[in-house]
Amino acid sequence: MATLLYKLGHAAYRKWYYFLAAWIVALVGFGALAGAVKQPYQDTFSIPGIPSLQAQTMQQKLFPGTGNAEDQASVTVVVAAPKGHTLKEPTYSNAVNDLIAQLKKVPQMPADAKTLVNPVQASAAQYQMAVQAAVKQGQPQAVAEANAKALLPLSADGRIGTMTFDFDVAKVTDVKPASQDAVLDALADARKSGLQAEVNGSGMQSFDVEGGSGELLGVAVAALVLLITFGSLVAAGLPILSAFVGVGAGTIGVMIASKFTTISTTTPILATMIGLAVGIDYTLFILSRYRSELRNTDDRAHAAGLAVGKAGSAVVFAGLTVLIALAALAVVGIPFLTTMGMAAAGTVFFAVLVALTLLPAILGMLKSHAFGGSFRTPHRELDSDGKVINNGVRWARFIGKRPAVIGGIITLVLIVLAVPAKDLHLALPTDSTAATNTTQRKAADLITEGFGPGRAAPLITVVDATGIQDPKERLAAFGGVTEWAAKQGDVANAQVIAVNQDSTGAQILITPKSGPDDEATTTLLQNLRDGQAGIESQTKTTVGVTGVTAIQTDVSDALTSALPKYLAIVVGLAFILLMMVFRSILVPLTATIGFLLSVLATFGATVMIFQKGAFGIFSGEPIVSFLPIILIGIVFGLAMDYQVFLVSRMREAHVHGADAHESVVDGFRHGARVVTAAACIMISVFAAFMLQGQQFIVSMGFALAAAVFFDAFLVRMTLIPAAMFLMGEKAWWLPKWLDKILPAVDVEGEKLQAISGDSSQHTPKHAAHEEAPDPV
Repeated sequence: MATLLYKLGHAAYRKWYYFLAAWIVALVGFGALAGAVKQPYQDTFSIPGIPSLQAQTMQQKLFPGTGNAEDQASVTVVVAAPKGHTLKEPTYSNAVNDLIAQLKKVPQMPADAKTLVNPVQASAAQYQMAVQAAVKQGQPQAVAEANAKALLPLSADGRIGTMTFDFDVAKVTDVKPASQDAVLDALADARKSGLQAEVNGSGMQSFDVEGGSGELLGVAVAALVLLITFGSLVAAGLPILSAFVGVGAGTIGVMIASKFTTISTTTPILATMIGLAVGIDYTLFILSRYRSELRNTDDRAHAAGLAVGKAGSAVVFAGLTVLIALAALAVVGIPFLTTMGMAAAGTVFFAVLVALTLLPAILGMLKSHAFGGSFRTPHRELDSDGKVINNGVRWARFIGKRPAVIGGIITLVLIVLAVPAKDLHLALPTDSTAATNTTQRKAADLITEGFGPGRAAPLITVVDATGIQDPKERLAAFGGVTEWAAKQGDVANAQVIAVNQDSTGAQILITPKSGPDDEATTTLLQNLRDGQAGIESQTKTTVGVTGVTAIQTDVSDALTSALPKYLAIVVGLAFILLMMVFRSILVPLTATIGFLLSVLATFGATVMIFQKGAFGIFSGEPIVSFLPIILIGIVFGLAMDYQVFLVSRMREAHVHGADAHESVVDGFRHGARVVTAAACIMISVFAAFMLQGQQFIVSMGFALAAAVFFDAFLVRMTLIPAAMFLMGEKAWWLPKWLDKILPAVDVEGEKLQAISGDSSQHTPKHAAHEEAPDPV
C-alpha cells in the first residue's frame, strides 16, 4: 500500500493542475446537482417493526383515515394570563379572540379550523357535552365529570389554555417557513396585551440546519493550534482549507441523498462535526510528515510521495476504522441511524481522499511557498547520540520509569469517572427538553404547570374487538380494557375517546401522571405491555399501545438493545484491521480496552453534567437516545486514529531495529506532538458545537469533546505507553500461523526504501531518529 500511495502523492504533486481541476469540476458539478434535487430534512425517529408502530397499523385498519403520528403537522398554541389573573377577564379573553382571528389567516391553515376556539368557551361547551354524553351511555356522573375535566383545554385555575390544529399538509416537511413565521408573528402581537403566548408541536419544527458560529469558533481554535504547530501562516491554512473541501463534498453527498431517503436535521450537523475534525487531523498528519521528509531530500515531489506513502498509510487505516465504526450503524437496522452513520462515513471518506490527493496537489502548486509566512525558527535539542529531545520524549521517559503506577492511576481515574454511567436515562428529544429560551420549551412548561406533565405524554391504547359478535359484549370489552388501564400505576386518567362505526374498534386515551421524559412513563408503558396478554385473554380482544410517546420510547429501547450487536461488529472488525496494521495481538487488545475505559468515563461525565445537572450548568434531563451508539461509533474510530498515528511510529522504529523500550520513546519523539495538536483541534471543533441551541447537540458536542480528551491524553498518551513499556517485546508478538494469514499492508513504508531517491539512501541508518520532529 505504501508504494501505491507514494506513486499517488508523487503524481499529485507533479501533475497538480489535473488534480485541482478534477476537484473543482467535481465540486461544482455535483454541487449544482445537489442544489437541484435537495429535499427538506425531517426528524423521524421511527423504527419498522416496533410494537407501537404495529399498534398504529391496527389503529389505521380500524379507523380508516388515521395518519402516521410522525407525519401530522400538529400545532399547540398555549396562552396564559399573568399570575393572579385568568383568561376569563375581558382584557385577556379579547386578546385570545384577536389571536384566533389572526391565526385563521395563517397560510396552510385548515379551511374550517374548528379547533381554533377560545379555550374558555371551548372548555365550558366541551365539559357539558362530554358529561351529558357519558351519562347517557350509562357512565356514573362522577366518572363522567372526571373524564371530562381530564381533557379540558383550560386549566383548573382558568389561567392557562390551549388551542390545537394541524396544518393542511400531507406531511410535516410540507409546512412552509412562511406559515410558521405567521404563527410566531401572531403570538408576538398577542403578547403586547400582556398575554403570554407560546407554541410547540411537530408543525412548528424547523428544518433549517443551525450552525455557523460554533463551527467558526472551533475552526478559529484549530487555526491557532496549527499556527503554533507549523510556525507558518500558509501551512496552518492548508489543513483548514482541506477540511472545508472535505466537509463541502460530504454535505453535497448528504443533499443528494435527501432525494432518495429521509435525512434528519441532525445528520448534516454530525457529518460537519466529524468532517471538520478528521479533515484537519488527516491533513495535519501528512503535512507534518512532508515537512519532516524535506529535511532529508531536496526533491519536493519525492518528499510529497514519501509523506503520502508513509503517513498516508496510517491515514488510510485510521480512516478505515472510522468508516467501519460509522458504516456499521447500518447493520443494526435502524433507518435514521443508518443515514447518520453513512453521511458521516461519507464525509470521512472525502477527508481521506482530500488528504491523499488534494493536499499534495496544493503542495505542488505552492512548491517552496508551502511553509511561507514563517514567523519563528524551530529549535532542536539533541542528546549525546544526536537524537532529538522534546516534550514527547520527556513524557515517554517519565512514564517509562513507573509504568505500573501511572497506568494504575489512570485506570482508577477513568473507572471513578465512569461510575455515574450506571444511572444513564435515555429519551428522544422533545419540546420539553428543548432549550429553555425557546417558545417550544416555554409552551411545554406552561402545559405542565396548568394540566400536569402527563398531558404532554398521552398513550393511545387501540382495542380490536372484531372477534366478538355481540355489540354489547364489544362495548363491555372496551370498558374492561379501560378499567384495566386506569388501575395501572402512574395513570392520571383513562377513557374511551373513539369507537368506530361498526363498534369493532376503540381508542383509549391514557394520560400518565408523569411527563414524556420521565422514567415512570417508560415503566407505565412496560407494565401495559406486560399485562397485555392477560387483558386480551380476559376480554377476547387484541390490544396495542401507540402514540408519539410510545413510539419514542420503543425507539429508545431498540437503540439500547442494538448496542451489544453494534459493539461486537465494530470491535471485531477493527481488531482484525489493527492486527493487520501492527502485526500484533496485544496492541489491538490494549487499544480496545483503553477505548472502553474512555467511553465509559465519557458516559459518566455526561450523565453527571446533563442528566443530573451537576454544577448547575444544565437542567437535569435525559440523555438523547441515539447519543450512546453514535458516541461509541465516532469515539472508537477517533481512538483508533490516535492509536494508529502514535503506535505506527513505534512500529516503524521497531521494524528499523530499535528495542521495545526505545521504540515507545521514538514513537513519542515523532508522533506525540502531532497527536497532541490533532486532539486539541478535535476537542475545539466538538466543544464549539456546544454553542448550538438544541440541548441534545450541546450534549453530543460535550460528550465527543470529553471523549477525545479522555482517550487522547489519558489513554493514548499515558495508559497505552505504560502498557507498552510493561509488555516490552511481547507487545509485538504474533503467532507465525496468523502472520502468514494476515495480508501485509506495510503501514511503516518499509518497501519505500527500495524506491530510487528514498531518503534512506542519503542519510545514516537511523536518520529517522535524527531528524527534527514537527515543531509545536
